[in-house]
Amino acid sequence: MSIAPDRDLLPVIDLRAPSSPCSTGRAALTCRYRCGDACAHEAPNTTTNETFADVMESALSRRSVLRAGAVVGAVAVVGTGLSASPAAAAVGERRRPPGGHHGHDPRRPKGLRFSPVAPNLQDAVVTPTGYDQQVVISWGDPLFKGVPAFDVHRQSADRQRRQFGFNNDFVGLLPLAGSTRLMVVNHEYTSETLMFPGYSAANPTREQVETAWAAHGLSVVAVKEDRRTGALRPVVGHRLNRRFHTTSEFELTGPVAGHPLVRTKADPRGRTALGTLNNCSGGLTPWGTWLTAEENINQYFANAATVTDPVQAKRLARYGIAGTATERKWERFDDRFDIAKEPNEANRFGWIVEIDPYDPTSTPRKRTALGRFKHEAAQPRITDDGHVAVYMGDDERFDYFYKFVSAGTVRKGTSASARRHNADLLDEGTLYVARFTGDSPAIEIDGAGTLPADGRFDGAGEWIKLVSGRRSFVPGMTAEEVLLFTRLAADAVGATKMDRPEDVEPSPRTGAVYIALTNNSNRGATGAAPADEANPRTSNKNGHVIELVEHRADSGATRFAWNILLLCGDPADPKTYFGGYPSRDVSPISCPDNLAFDRYGNLWISTDGNALGSHDGLFGLALEGPERGATRQFLTVPTGAETCGPVIERDRVLVAVQHPGEKDGATATAPASTWPDGPGRVPRPSVVAVWQRNGRSIGM
Repeated sequence: MSIAPDRDLLPVIDLRAPSSPCSTGRAALTCRYRCGDACAHEAPNTTTNETFADVMESALSRRSVLRAGAVVGAVAVVGTGLSASPAAAAVGERRRPPGGHHGHDPRRPKGLRFSPVAPNLQDAVVTPTGYDQQVVISWGDPLFKGVPAFDVHRQSADRQRRQFGFNNDFVGLLPLAGSTRLMVVNHEYTSETLMFPGYSAANPTREQVETAWAAHGLSVVAVKEDRRTGALRPVVGHRLNRRFHTTSEFELTGPVAGHPLVRTKADPRGRTALGTLNNCSGGLTPWGTWLTAEENINQYFANAATVTDPVQAKRLARYGIAGTATERKWERFDDRFDIAKEPNEANRFGWIVEIDPYDPTSTPRKRTALGRFKHEAAQPRITDDGHVAVYMGDDERFDYFYKFVSAGTVRKGTSASARRHNADLLDEGTLYVARFTGDSPAIEIDGAGTLPADGRFDGAGEWIKLVSGRRSFVPGMTAEEVLLFTRLAADAVGATKMDRPEDVEPSPRTGAVYIALTNNSNRGATGAAPADEANPRTSNKNGHVIELVEHRADSGATRFAWNILLLCGDPADPKTYFGGYPSRDVSPISCPDNLAFDRYGNLWISTDGNALGSHDGLFGLALEGPERGATRQFLTVPTGAETCGPVIERDRVLVAVQHPGEKDGATATAPASTWPDGPGRVPRPSVVAVWQRNGRSIGM
């Protein structure tokens, strides 16, 4: 049943609840289980890098930056064959004043022609009028024949290894024969309090721990399309269905494979890691593989406080690995989660992992050439000269934005020889980190979000080379050390501290790159980095989105121009900004997280931790033409949930509804949500499909 927006549900936009440690709408329970209360602790980046203003004064004059911006406005953007694309023009040219948009048709942008959903607190997936929805698959649903139906009172590790995992995040759809598709899904983390009736956080049982191990990881599941609607049905027992979990084998590849710092008692060769943890977003490659990102891996490893070696202690601290016991107490049941017993195990996590979903016998590979940090996502594009560029954010307050460029070039096509050729492209290349420079005087960046005199937050930037193959460009660090401790390498070269760079998506139409910066309530705090033009608000609770255009369309691009596309928040707040579009005609948006594109070139944004008090949602945003900046809410998710993994197809939208019911005080026996199964049932993370009831394409 479609649930339409109720515009009378909320008399005002501001629905603020008591703030959690991260000062957004996220529950403290989510902070505990998803990231180990990261925002309640000092940010791991305590370096005194050059500030934004220092870089501007010492490295580039304002005149040179302005020249750089003008150049970008004239260059052809990656892979389009177009000069002065809309995205490039937006960076390099002055925009007309917002008053020029008066009298626009709010249904004008193709793909965004729906009635926006109002902010709300409904315990449901709320979609526009005229749209239907369906739960495709939920936590505990069987993937293989002979697996019992989900029963919260009878969950076990054996069952969970053959069922859909918990807390689905990234979703991707790949082609198969006919009406069958292959769906790939990340399972980021487990919320044991909501999974196990009678769970004791102080004393979990072995069965509960092993079930949680099995609920982490990845799912590959074939789905059948209903051609009359947008519905998808899992094909239980399909030959390509797979589950990867905390005890599955993964291969370490690239420069770090076999290094002494990834060797353990169980794996003295340092080439086979067990499991993948905290897989957040990801990406799909042009050659048909799936990239998944290991993010908040620090919270799984105990007893870092016992480390006395200063070098190891510094490395652990920079990755947020601290303290004694962990929240989940896994170290009681497996020594590899105890730093005191297995000091190198943590080094085997925090990578980008590549999976071949079409080969049910393949072993996933942790691609060490892409660096180790809290990866939110990894989205590749092909440069004009055929190399692979992968853009990545490190999701931590004051951490960095990266790019990897492969040494080899892509062979086009899906033949066996092409797939073999492309299989190892991500094992050798060059890793860069970004430095952003603004074109406004520092005095004009007031920390409140007031636009500078030129009417935009924008400027230029450079990609700083960290490592290329086995060659390090960071003094005092080997190539392997740069890749193992990439944060420390980026600290050393003075990269720009960002406000939690999460998902990164290159536009398939223009090649411009979009970066979701979710929030950073510590920006400008005592002892912390001040506001700068790329992160212009102190106590940044609502986040922003940056648009970046590289100066060249090939693998040699080392300079870029950028502008802030969105300063998120309540449109009634004059310190918000929607690409120059009138704020009275947009939906309120807070804490941008995952990004996707539709066939019309619109950017779609899912949110995490709405600081305005409404439930999280999915938004479409026009990037081209007079409607550039028009932002419309397409759906909201249930109580306590986060909107993840959006897939925007011609006739279907997919979202991963993560951690429904994850509210402070909630348990498996006293749930805060009844979605999706109704009263008397526990809430279950699920993938949801949405389509237009009249058979038309999404947003048309």
